[in-house]
Amino acid sequence: MSNHTSRPTFRLALRALRRTSPSRKAAAFAATLTLGLAAGLLAVAQTQNVHAQTAQPQIPPRPVLDTPAKELFSQVKAPAQMKPQAIGFYSRGCLAGGEPLPTTGPEHIGKEEAPLWQVMRLSRNRYYGHPELIAYVRRLATRVPQVSDWNGLLVGDLSQPRGGPVMSGHASHQVGLDVDIWLTPGPEKQLTSIEREKLSALSMVRQDRRDIEPENWTPDHWKIIRAAAEDPRVERIFVNAAIKKALCREARGNRNWLSKVRPYWGHDHHMHVRLSCPSGSPECRPQKPPSRGDGCGAELAWWFSDEVLHPKPEPTPATPAKPKPEIMLDDLPRTCTMVLDAP
Repeated sequence: MSNHTSRPTFRLALRALRRTSPSRKAAAFAATLTLGLAAGLLAVAQTQNVHAQTAQPQIPPRPVLDTPAKELFSQVKAPAQMKPQAIGFYSRGCLAGGEPLPTTGPEHIGKEEAPLWQVMRLSRNRYYGHPELIAYVRRLATRVPQVSDWNGLLVGDLSQPRGGPVMSGHASHQVGLDVDIWLTPGPEKQLTSIEREKLSALSMVRQDRRDIEPENWTPDHWKIIRAAAEDPRVERIFVNAAIKKALCREARGNRNWLSKVRPYWGHDHHMHVRLSCPSGSPECRPQKPPSRGDGCGAELAWWFSDEVLHPKPEPTPATPAKPKPEIMLDDLPRTCTMVLDAP
C-alpha cells in the first residue's frame, strides 16, 4: 500500500465514525487511530526505503552457481583488495590480497641487461602470489648468481590474481603458494613479450625417461635446486623422477634438503616450488609432511619400474567413464565467494 492510498482510507474511516452510535465510538476511534498510525508509519518507511535504494550503490550479482569455478576466477584481472591470505588447499582454494611479481626483475649486478628473473607466458596472467611467495622468488633470484653461472631465472606460472582453479595446465597453484621455475637458464638480455610467449623450455629428461639429458643438464642445476629447497619457507619441490635421480647422485655436502624434493609426473622442464602455509592464513590447509630421509631409495626406484615406464594398457570399459566433475564455487571454501566478489 502506498502513501497515496492510505490517506483516503483514513478519511473514510473518520466519516464512518461520525455516523456510529456513542457506545461504539470509543472502540471505533481506537481502531481508526491505529489504522492511521499504521498508514503513516508505512508511508515513512517506504519513503526511507526509496531514499536508501537511491543512495546505495548496486551490489554486483553473485556468480552463477552452475559456472565452473575455473571460468569465474580466470575472468578476474586484478587481486582482491583484502588482507593477504592463502585460503583452502593447494588444489582447492583461492587467494586474497595477492601481489603481482614484477614481470622483469632488476639487472644482474655485473651483467648489463641480464635481469635476475623474467616472467614467461605473460598472456596467462598467472604471476600473482601471496606476499611471502613474491618475497621468496626475489630471494631465490638473488642467490642464483651466488651459487651458479646463470644470468637469472625464467619464471613460469604462479597463481591467477585471486587464485582459484585455472583453465588449463595445473590442478594446484590455487592459493598463491606455488611457483614454477624453469630449468632453462635465463638469457643475457631482457626478452620481449613475444619471445616470452614463444620460447620453449628445455627438457632435462632423457628420451627413455630413465635419467637426465646430459646435453641440457649441468652441475649448476642441482646447485640451484638446492638453493631453492634450503629456504625454510619451502614445503616441497616437485621434479621429474629422472631429475631427482640426478640430484641423489650428484649432490654434495649436507643432503637434508633432498627430502623436500619429490618425484612427480611430468615436471621435465621445471621445478615446482611450494611454500608452507603462512602465518595469518587460518584457512590454509597444509600438506602432509614428506617422508623422512633423502628419498633416494626404494621409493625413487619405483618410478623407473615397468609399472611406471611401460604400463599395460587398461581394457576398454563396457560403458564409457563419466567425465570428472568440474570444481564449482561451492566446492571451494566459503571465503572464496567473498574473494571473488571483493573489489
